Parts: sequence; structure tokens; C-alpha cells
Amino acid sequence: MEFDALASPCTFLRRMIGSTPYDSALAEYEAWWERDGRAISESVDRAGTPWLRMFDLTGKRVDEVLYSPDYWRMLKQGYRAGVLWRAFQDGSLLPAFLFIYLTSFYDSGLSCPYTVSLSTAMPLSKYGDLALKEKFLPKLLRTDDQVWQGATWMTEIKGGSDLGSNVETIAVRDGNAWRLTGDKYFASNAGAELAVVAARRQGAPSGVRGLALFLLPRYRAGGELNYTIRRLKDKIATRSVPTGEVELRDSEAYLLGHADEGIYLIMEVLNVSRVANSVGSVGLAQRAFADALHFAQTRVAFGKAVLDHPLLRRQFEERLLGLREAFALAWEAVRLLNDVWQERRPYSERYHLFRLLAHLAKYWTAEFAVQTAKWCMEVHGGQGVLQEYCVERWQREAMILAIWEGTAHRQLLDALEVIERKHAHQALLQHIGQTPELHAVVQDVDAHLRFPAEKREYSWEAIGARLARATAQSLLQRMSQNDQNFAKSSVSSRL
Repeated sequence: MEFDALASPCTFLRRMIGSTPYDSALAEYEAWWERDGRAISESVDRAGTPWLRMFDLTGKRVDEVLYSPDYWRMLKQGYRAGVLWRAFQDGSLLPAFLFIYLTSFYDSGLSCPYTVSLSTAMPLSKYGDLALKEKFLPKLLRTDDQVWQGATWMTEIKGGSDLGSNVETIAVRDGNAWRLTGDKYFASNAGAELAVVAARRQGAPSGVRGLALFLLPRYRAGGELNYTIRRLKDKIATRSVPTGEVELRDSEAYLLGHADEGIYLIMEVLNVSRVANSVGSVGLAQRAFADALHFAQTRVAFGKAVLDHPLLRRQFEERLLGLREAFALAWEAVRLLNDVWQERRPYSERYHLFRLLAHLAKYWTAEFAVQTAKWCMEVHGGQGVLQEYCVERWQREAMILAIWEGTAHRQLLDALEVIERKHAHQALLQHIGQTPELHAVVQDVDAHLRFPAEKREYSWEAIGARLARATAQSLLQRMSQNDQNFAKSSVSSRL
């Protein structure tokens, strides 16, 4: 691969997946980032956590998240370009994830509002009744600056993984609507006009079976605030998305889907975000790689550019291969999601294959992003830890990607669950084909399933990691076979 391809997300995408109907729109979006967006993003990141104005001058509660006007210009640019509306106009999720990839190359935090807005629009479109969709969906799909934003609020103070035990928000039926009371502890995109919220129906059984998914507007029917923001959180990264603690007090909401199938809707929402997290992780990794490459080409040590030193050259070669593998894994998760997202229970075998790919991709790409950002800092040496440059920012933001929507061990355990219950690893082998690496690890997974349950989980991490890597390698091999010139390219050809 030519080095210049790594400095441009559009060029990298074309090398990996070829031309798409969205190339022109993506090129315009990239050009905007190069012309205006980079400087805005750096300014927003240096400004730190946004402010929360809780009251207006009359003492009325307003809970307004305060950013500079340039932030809103940056945010609305992606909505206008089509990160949401194109998916529903074209009946394909592919453009949404392409725009999320480009956004993540420049500002991975900004991809979060786009992701959670998509994760709000999708269940509304799929499970909302006609009146609900007519009332709210067009607002999320506007093509101008009046577009509404979405949010996904599941996590409470006890944590996010064990939703069955940790969700204490209660939903009480009120005619055709519901009223929710509880607190959401990690509320990404606080201030959004709509949110999908996990809550337990009053009187429902304990555990995940008692959960349901609700659509909650920012304002009540009478115009008053429907939720309040206790505070915005200081975080080590993703300063371009406000994360807050949200209070629901008798808040008006609408049930999505059937009340007794809420956990399935919640998991559908989370898996959309996990796929977006995978795409965003690779986008951030490409940016870190591109910055490291530029520095290594221009930094001279011992009489030559540091890139020309054999040990570092080998690291670049290996890291480029890893980037391509990570992208192949993330993009396959996107493709499968695009195939199955309209499915409802009972899900098909292909849907469970998607679930396995989503968990493997989220796990592998997030870990790859963290390690690539760390390596980028090392390439820069002392310059890499200085806040006046962007390098340390990529490390900060990569750490969030490894945690958001489930940590590495959560993804591994969820992958194990779909393997145990649905034999999704066998479907994976059939889907990709009998590559030696994947065939060998699938055989080892079969042997692993014969262990007692506790030992199976205790010793799963190593084999789960092997399965993710072998899947990524096999997918890249298949992708490269469709473009022999691309398959033959390498970093060393430029050295």
C-alpha cells in the first residue's frame, strides 16, 4: 500500500473496499475536515469538558450544554453530509458507517453522537408504531441544522454489563404512554432531543426478562424538561461528546416493541453501537498510524529518517498489516449487520453469526486501537506525551473505545455465549471459508466446549483472542483476493 493512502481515510477506504455510491459525498466531507474541521476539533479538545448551564436568568431549569459555536458547526456538518439520513433514504446502513469511519479518523469522540443517534433511529423505525414514527423519525433524519439528536441510556450507578441486576429505573404505565423514574449514570450525548432508555416495568420479574426499551423525548408534551442533567463528567478523553448523569422523574416515554421482549431490543441497540465502535477504532488507529508515519519520515536520527531504520520499518510493516486485518474484521461486522438488522425474533442463524462477528470485532479492533495509539506515542518519543500535539489525544480517546459498550472480557464472554448456544463459530467457518488458520482455531473451540463451564470461561481469553485474530486474517485474505494488486502491495515497497 502506498504511504500516501494512510493520510486520507477516503483513499484507504477505496483501497480496502473499492468504489461506493458515496465516494463523492465522502470526499466532500473529508475536504471539509482538512479545510476547517481539524482546527475546530483541536480547539474543542483543548477546551476540555463542556459546561452545563442548569438555569436561565429567571431561575427556570434549562440544562443547556454549552459549547462554542464552532463545535455545533462541526457536529452538524456530519448530520448534513448524511451520517443518518442517507441510511434511511437508501435502505442501507453502509453510508452511516462510512461516515462514522471518516469522522473517527479526525475526531473519534464526535462519532459517538452520530452512533447513538443511529442507535435511536433504528429501533424507532423498526419497533415504533406508526404514530410514533411519524412524530419523531423525520426529526432525526433532517438534512439541515434543525436535525434532532438521539442517545442510548442503559447504564446506571452499579454498572452496565449486568443489566438484569443493575437497571433500577422503573416504568409505570400511563394510558398509551409510560412514566420513567430513575437515574442513568453514563449518559452519552446528554442534551439529546430523544433517547432510548432501558427500564423495568413496574411489577415485572427480576432479571433481564423484566426490562423494556422506551423512547424518551427531551421535552414533555407541555414543553417542560422531561429529564434533567445532574452534571457533566470530566473524562480523560472524548471531549467532543458530553457525558452526563441524567435524572428521570416521572418522565414521559413510549414503549418500543413488546414489553416482554425488551432485552432483545436493548441488545440490538448495543450491538449497533459495538459495530460503530469497531469502525471507529480502526479509523482512530489509521489516524495514529498516519501521524506516526509522517513523523518517522521527517525525523532524522543517526543520519537518516527514522523510518529508514530496519527495526522501525518492520514495525510499520507489521502495524499496517494489523490495520488492514482490523478493518476487514470491522467491515464484515458492518456488512452482516446491514443484512440482518431488520430481523425480529426468532433470529436466523445468520443473525447469530453477526452477533459473534460483532463481539469479536469490538474486542479486537478496540485493543488494536489502544496498542496503535501507544505505539504512535513511542514513535514520537518525548513529543508524543505533550498536550500541545495530537498524539497523546489518540491514546486518551482509544482508552474509551476499549470500554464503551462493553470491555474486552465482556465481548469475549458474549462471544463464548453465542458459540455455546448457537454454534456460531461453525457458521463463521462456513461463511468465510476453510482457511488453515480459522479451521485450526475452530477445531480448538470445539475441544474447548467440552470443558466444564467454569474451566471453559476461566481459560477462554487466549482461544477467544486467537479466534478474533484468525477471523481478521481470513477476512483480509478473502478481501485481498478480490484485488490482487492491493494484496501484493506492502510498506516495504516504498522503503
